[in-house]
Amino acid sequence: MRIQTLSKEEVLRELHTTEQGLTEKEARKRLLDFGENEIAERKKVPWLFRFASHLVDLFAILLWIAGGLAFLVSRLADDVGMAYIGLALVTVIFINAFFTFLQEYRAEKASEALKKLMPYQASVIREGKEIHIPARQIVPGDIITVRAGDRVSADARIIKVADLAVDISHLTGESEPQVRKDVPKKEYEEPTNLIYSGSTVVRGNGIAAVFATGMATEFGKIAHLTQEIEEAPTPIQRELTYVARTITFIAVGLSFIFFTAGELIGIGTQANILFAIGIIVANVPEGLLPTVTLSLSLASQRMASRNALVKRLSSVETLGGATVICTDKTGTITENKMTMDYIYTPYESKSKKLSDAGPSELLLAAILCNNAKIEDNKVIGEPTEAALLQGASTIMADVRSEWERVDEIAFTSERKMMSTVNRKENMLVLYSKGAPVVILPKCTRIATEKGIQNITDEDRERIVEHVSDYAGRGMRVIAFAKKSIEGEYTRETLEENMVFLGIGALRDPPRKEVPYAVEKCKRAGIKVIVITGDDPLTAKTIAREVGIAKEPVTITGSQLDMMRKRELEEVLHGEVLFARTTPGHKLRIVRALKEMGSIVAVTGDGVNDAPALKEADIGVAMGKTGTDVARESADMILMDDNFATIVLAVEEGRAMFDNIRRFIAYIFTHLVPQIVSYILFVLLRIPLPLTVIQILAIDLGTEMAPSIALGAERPEPDVMNRPPRRRGERILTVPILLRSYLFLGLIEAIAAMSAYYYVLTGGGWSYGMPLSDADPLYLKATTITLAAIVITQVANSLTSRTTKESVFKIGIFTNKYLIIGIAIELILLFLIVYTEPLQRITGTAPLELNEWLILVPFAVLLLFADELRKWLVRKS
Repeated sequence: MRIQTLSKEEVLRELHTTEQGLTEKEARKRLLDFGENEIAERKKVPWLFRFASHLVDLFAILLWIAGGLAFLVSRLADDVGMAYIGLALVTVIFINAFFTFLQEYRAEKASEALKKLMPYQASVIREGKEIHIPARQIVPGDIITVRAGDRVSADARIIKVADLAVDISHLTGESEPQVRKDVPKKEYEEPTNLIYSGSTVVRGNGIAAVFATGMATEFGKIAHLTQEIEEAPTPIQRELTYVARTITFIAVGLSFIFFTAGELIGIGTQANILFAIGIIVANVPEGLLPTVTLSLSLASQRMASRNALVKRLSSVETLGGATVICTDKTGTITENKMTMDYIYTPYESKSKKLSDAGPSELLLAAILCNNAKIEDNKVIGEPTEAALLQGASTIMADVRSEWERVDEIAFTSERKMMSTVNRKENMLVLYSKGAPVVILPKCTRIATEKGIQNITDEDRERIVEHVSDYAGRGMRVIAFAKKSIEGEYTRETLEENMVFLGIGALRDPPRKEVPYAVEKCKRAGIKVIVITGDDPLTAKTIAREVGIAKEPVTITGSQLDMMRKRELEEVLHGEVLFARTTPGHKLRIVRALKEMGSIVAVTGDGVNDAPALKEADIGVAMGKTGTDVARESADMILMDDNFATIVLAVEEGRAMFDNIRRFIAYIFTHLVPQIVSYILFVLLRIPLPLTVIQILAIDLGTEMAPSIALGAERPEPDVMNRPPRRRGERILTVPILLRSYLFLGLIEAIAAMSAYYYVLTGGGWSYGMPLSDADPLYLKATTITLAAIVITQVANSLTSRTTKESVFKIGIFTNKYLIIGIAIELILLFLIVYTEPLQRITGTAPLELNEWLILVPFAVLLLFADELRKWLVRKS
């Protein structure tokens, strides 16, 4: 038997308590039995383990292997330089792990959100006396008292009530406060005699018996549901894993192939091992992981400047791939602020906007039949009354002080109306407001332009037409009436034979920026689905108004419960919105969308949104009106609560994906000349054109600044006019590999080897002539090989800024960070070539001017070759 179906006596008997409350002894006993009234947090992973996790991802493992091999060779060949290489690789792993951990740690908040929503103190009746105790000490069977402004401490069944209304939007998404009663309800009826932990009392007061505390409350169940959802790897994390696997396959494969070839042609085993390790080191882009991390960090900072706070760096790119945005209505699409927009009075032929209205008795009724207050220019009270008071007061200010309230008949969910008796000098007037279906039948007369007359059937039909029109537009309609009182009156007959004054239409308006944001989403191929706990008609109207859907299929929570998986998937393919939903419904919808292959973003602000926020590929919480729970569960927070900001974030995310793809291609390009130098060293028996330490000087030195700067590239013009990428679309594709390895990489390899042979032959070297590692000619030859790679990479960084648009069209100097990055790259190159300390470390020697000049044509060739490719792509 559910507790809402029991009588008051049965409730007390079932909970083994009385209206006098528990004794202190019994309360202490139950506290031991049931535990404290708190939300249990999921056990956190210690920070040391979280840091360590960044040391063992696949890319880090690849660097560990390369470093380990370098240490091995240093022992086998007694080569101190290889030991330095191994140390450098290990340092890169720790630096990147620390940087990634620090960024995530700074963005995270301590998981205290669920406790913060719990009130610290509560009023309970113990042994017949009302006392205040810490909310965590409440136990089942406690009798609690709640009053306007209180936050409910536990789930409880009401046993006594006086005009009680509570805000349970944090659980249901329902924006309108819900009236609570103390009468038993049938099992299939809405449990209006229950109040829930974390809800707020809007008006009235009541006494209730606690039946659930802590994790057993509805609030706690949502918390548990949220905590049970495991965070899946984001698309960018999965893609970097794929890139690491691809590089591993290429590196190990080439190493095995050339090791086998070396054995076949008679190279010594030790030299062959060195060669195999060189191939692996040349293929591993040591700077890729820190570059990706730093670029994501820069993107997150740019998004923060646009009011989108990213908690996890990888979330930046994830949002860019979103194909569906599931959004709440109240407070996300709408302003979560009720306003009175229209009024209709019988002495006028049509309704008018409130801003065009003048003083009227309807507005006077809205002010006097109202319990909201204006304090310090802020309206305080129940949302509907606050909207009426604020709207009417803009036209008729300071009229309340002229009247004295004599009596009040409170609003109840059964009556659906409220009345006040007001005195001004010798006048005594009743003003009433409520649902039109309740007020209109109580009116026998009507205020017209000719004065007060008997109401006719035509009058009633006209009023109903206006009510239907407002309701059809998703507005809440309030009717107003009055009655002049002479002499003594009785409350039983007070609300009879009234004069109909008119109706007012209220709504929670959509944010002004939302229609444009929705339209931009549609151009970008992103579907927007409203999932709300609010009324279906209101939700449908708002969805139409902001352009989300013209005629959406509206599914309520109860209808969703009856739908099979296939039926749900069918409706999700079309225009659909969901109303009267629960947290479980949201989870089901999000999971269905993910199973259909969508990348799902979920926006929300309430506790009820938390499970869906965490289940989604990316959860987006509201920063201003959002609860702490929602913000904790989300990956991103909109600091201005503006739905339009999410579109800017999507644009940034898409640009980030493009930029990661570009600088991966950029980094892969220079691997080709590094690999070719080792291949020629083995196959042609020439002096090694590029040493391992010089490879690291490029990967971890000169390449870093331009790579990061490419991550700051602004979006291409068509970024929001193309459909989202598919969930399975790879960041590293065959065309990118072909462009990097066989097109631009080949040009760089030709440049590097041509410059290398130019210096060697110009210095008198001939094929077969041995050169020691300390020979000045050999040092200069390897130096120009390094310089050739860096100079051609300058051109590559410029052409990598776009996928198909000409770099000359967007402007060479429009990315100031890249210009700075190129300047840093060139400065580092000159320091490596001309400063004695770096010459000793990297094994370089100074170059002459003519030697620099032979590198320029290759850079120009690379730039214009890729410009030709882009032109052909645009023409195709």
